[in-house]
Amino acid sequence: MTILERSSATLGERLFARYAFAPNELGYCGPADAAVLFELGVTGQADADLVPVARRFSGAWPYLVLLAELSQIADPLDVQVVRAYWTGDPLLDQIDRQRFGSRLIEFIGGQAGHYWQHLNGELLPEASPTHGFHVFGVYPWSRLLIRAPELSLRVLDNCRIRWGQVIDSRDGQVRVRCRRLTWDGYRLRLDRPRVESVRSAIDGRGFVIEPVAGQWLALHWDWVCDRLTDDQRLELQRRTGWQLRATNARLARQLAVAG
Repeated sequence: MTILERSSATLGERLFARYAFAPNELGYCGPADAAVLFELGVTGQADADLVPVARRFSGAWPYLVLLAELSQIADPLDVQVVRAYWTGDPLLDQIDRQRFGSRLIEFIGGQAGHYWQHLNGELLPEASPTHGFHVFGVYPWSRLLIRAPELSLRVLDNCRIRWGQVIDSRDGQVRVRCRRLTWDGYRLRLDRPRVESVRSAIDGRGFVIEPVAGQWLALHWDWVCDRLTDDQRLELQRRTGWQLRATNARLARQLAVAG
């Protein structure tokens, strides 16, 4: 396909690329297609079809498929479905969490190895059609907090989608005020806001052009994914808070059993 023949992506496809890029670039999720995701996130155009790429994100894709099905939306990469998965959306309030959780566990549990024996009905109280649930409930890291707290906390904190308010930006880096995750041996909490620096551009190109002081950004690992409206930020905060409470309830039960 020549440059003149490049295809335009839908809003949902572009949004997916923006949030999936950072872990894909690091080699954590999906196929080795970071260049495709980056170009799509920046320009909204690409030389490759995103759907086959997205299907190979074994974590995100089942959520998008089930969320679209249960909300009667034809396209798993519909922008509302993609937004709901990554940062939350009122669409989630229409979904039966128990039904979604059962379907998801049935799907991914059958493909998982012995490291994923926790994917069973006991996980249903904290199930949600969001990336937050995948990070805190499905991935094993919250279960490793006691044995390897520093590594586990770092992965959980970077893998979740977090929000940060812009202080200033320069040379492809943005300083933001952000609340990081903490673990005191009993509970996961969000700490008081602190300043950190994250990447916003590669060779002068990024997903958010010229971040302005006071704006809210969505962050994934060390990368700026998106600019958040106030409503989107509040939705992400609400979903994150719910997920932490649900996960902490499970951790309390596990700690009580461990004595």
